[in-house]
Order: sequence, then structure tokens, then C-alpha cells
Amino acid sequence: MATMRDESFRDTIGTIDKDGKRAWIFPKKPSGPFYEKRKIVSYLLIAFLLAAPFIKINGNQFLLFNVIDRKFNIFGFPFWPQDFYLIVISIIIGVVFITLFTVSFGRIFCGWICPQTIFLEMVFRRIEYWIDGDRGAQARLRKQPWNSEKIRKRVLKWFIFFIISFIIANVFLAYIIGSDEVSKLIKEGPANNLGNFIGLLIFTGVFYFVFAWFREQVCIIACPYGRLQGVLLDDKSIVVAYDYIRGDGLTGRAKFKKNEDREALGYGDCIDCKQCVNVCPTGIDIRNGTQLECVNCTACIDECDHMMEKVGLPKGLIRYASESEIAENKKTKFTARQKGYTAVLAILIGILVGLLFLRTDIEATILRVAGQSFIHEGDNISNVYTFKVVNKTMRDFDDITFKLKSPEVGEIDLVGEKVIKVNKEGYAEGTMFVKIPQVLLDSHRTKIYIEVYDGDKLIHTTSTNFLGPRTLDI
Repeated sequence: MATMRDESFRDTIGTIDKDGKRAWIFPKKPSGPFYEKRKIVSYLLIAFLLAAPFIKINGNQFLLFNVIDRKFNIFGFPFWPQDFYLIVISIIIGVVFITLFTVSFGRIFCGWICPQTIFLEMVFRRIEYWIDGDRGAQARLRKQPWNSEKIRKRVLKWFIFFIISFIIANVFLAYIIGSDEVSKLIKEGPANNLGNFIGLLIFTGVFYFVFAWFREQVCIIACPYGRLQGVLLDDKSIVVAYDYIRGDGLTGRAKFKKNEDREALGYGDCIDCKQCVNVCPTGIDIRNGTQLECVNCTACIDECDHMMEKVGLPKGLIRYASESEIAENKKTKFTARQKGYTAVLAILIGILVGLLFLRTDIEATILRVAGQSFIHEGDNISNVYTFKVVNKTMRDFDDITFKLKSPEVGEIDLVGEKVIKVNKEGYAEGTMFVKIPQVLLDSHRTKIYIEVYDGDKLIHTTSTNFLGPRTLDI
């Protein structure tokens, strides 16, 4: 007789018991083709995440997100507060990309790319399998009294977890304050860099808490991305799905019995072994359909294919598919919704690339001194300005000069040094007088353009307003 479907999943989540307490999950160690591919992707991403803050291109850290000093490096390109519009466009592109990716493939990002999943499943859980054993052994060890075996295993595991958390914290700190500062902290010792060392300990504690205890709760409770599925997924989205038509058949699921004619009895191909539940890192039953907790890690696909192979039934009972593909038995097509997101994404990327090409290494801001009027100097009108020159690169500029571009006739007189030096990642500021013949002014407010040169090379052009006598309007 077919088993009755358990509907309790609609009112509870797999990590909470009937008393509202944490139900610790002991997932079975996954294996199979998808898991092997995930391992390759995960270890490549781990290598990238660990190396990225220590790679430098033209002296710029490959990835840096220094919120404190408002400095960002993305793929070796430095971004400053003056480049905030580029950061905004990049964030919008990221949001649109994630939206398109979720609409098309569900929460696959979480299972294959998210650092939380990668480190938890491919580092911390694998260490746990090595020390504590597989699912059953872990559950027994948790219930076991604190004897020498349990103490030895717990201390060893917690110590290794702490060391790895400490390493991750160092790398994370390198993303925030820069790899040079982290190297300085290591060389000079904690006593000389107490503030950074305290931050390092805080990050270590956070990572240890997440990977040793909070774990899948991050994906279920803390991460807002899972909740986006409710508004972004539709019946055309390709997700890890259970083929309920084939699996449930006419009369439902039933345990496998040798030499039984399942087709004649109306049973589906699902043998109700619950291995897909045992292997799930978030404790759900994928047979209940797409759920918030599912991170599309494909562990259930590998496990189900393995069981189908054992009982001589076709693979693919759980697979990457859309609801409409399962219900209608038709391949999913690229929908109008996906085409719309793709078009918006392509336009935004085009705009960002164009702006990056227009971006300069030096940015100058020239502003009239507030409250100061113009000055008559013979046939010329003089205005006083303050300037600020920002160097966005990792090299020094020793020969910065200004030249009046429009109008072409005029003079720029710097107060103090006539040649400006700007150190790498630094800035220079000062005061200048701009003198223009009165006959060249068309009105009392004229827009002028000033060029910035590094030696003989034009590197930036900026504009400002020039004030003259109001009688020019007559």
C-alpha cells in the first residue's frame, strides 16, 4: 500500500523540533558526479578567495573593499569616492545578474558559489566526516557521554575549526584594510597593532560561530536571498526538482520489493528510501517541491540516482528541471521575462564598460572661492579658485600642471609651487588665480575649461565658472 504524504513540512522547518528547539542536522556524506563537480568548482573558488587580496596588478590589490577609508579595488581597478557612480552601477549590475540567475536557475548560486556553502560543505563538514564519521556516527557521538573518545574528537575538531576560522579571518581582514596592513600586523605583532588585532579576533569568533554552530541556519534564517525565491521563481525556473508524476505514479510511493510489478500496482518510481532527506544539508524533503531552505546543492540528485541504479530504475527522478517541464513533459525555453532581464543587464554592462574607458587616473576639482568677487587687473579679469587633484593610481605624479583650454587666451597662476606633486593614492590641493581678458567674456558668468597635464601628456579636463562684470550682459 502506498505511503501517505507527510504534510507537516508546511508548518515547520527541518532544523526546528516540535518544542521549538534547534534540531541538529547530520547530513549523510554526499557522493556522485555532481558532488565531484562541486568539489572542483568549490576548491577553485576557495583558492581564488584566499589569493585575491594578496594579488596585485600595477601595484593595486586585486580586490579591496576598504569602507573605512572609502577605497575600493575591483579586479585591480582602484575606485575612490569620486568614482561612487561606478560603484552604484556595479551594484545594480550585480543585483540584475543575481535576479536573472535566480529567475533562470533558482538558488543554484547558494549551492555552488556562495562562500558560506563552499566553506561549510567542502571544508568544515569534510573535516567533521574525517573526525566524527558519517551521519550515524555523528548522531551517536552527540548522544554519547563525555568520555575520553568524545573529548578527544571534540577538542581536535574544535581546534582545527578555530585555526581555519583564524585563517579565514585574516583573509577577510585583508579584503577590508588591505593585505599590506595584514602583513604589517603579522610582522610587527599584535601589541603594535592592537586595533586591527581586536578586529581579527572578532572576525575569527564570527566565522567560528557560523561554521561550528550556526551553519545551515545562515541560509534558512539570516540570508535574505532565499526569500527572493518567492517573488523571482516561476514555473519556468530550472531548479533541483522531484519528478512527482513519475515518482508518485497513480497510487503513490512505496518501498521497493524484489520481483514486485510496481507498474501494475500503480506505484511510482520513488521507493520512499528517504536517502534524499538524509543527505540534504538543510534537512528538507525535496519531494515536497521547491522550498526556501533548498540551496540547489544537488546532493539529493546524486543520492537518488545511486538508489535508482541499485533497484534497476531509470535515473533522473530528482534532477534539474522546471515545474512546467515536469508537468507538461516539454523542455523549458528562454522566456520573455528572462530576455528582458538579459537586455537590461547587457545595457548596464555596456554603460559600465564605457564609463571605465572614460575614467582617468587623475581627477581634478576646481572651485571658485566662496564669497570672493572678481578682480580687475588692467585688461584682464581675475578669479581665485581652490583646486584638489586626486591620484587614483599606485605611482607618483611629479609634474602636474594646468592649462587654460577655453578660452584659449588667458593665464593660470598657482599660489606657491608652480609644479604640483601628487603621491600614489594621495592628493594635492592649493589655490590658483585664473586671468582672462575682459573682451573674451560673453556674460557675467562664463564656463571655462581647464586641462591637467602630466608633463606634456593630457590626463584630465575639468570645467568651472568664471565671474565677470554684470555690464557685459547689456
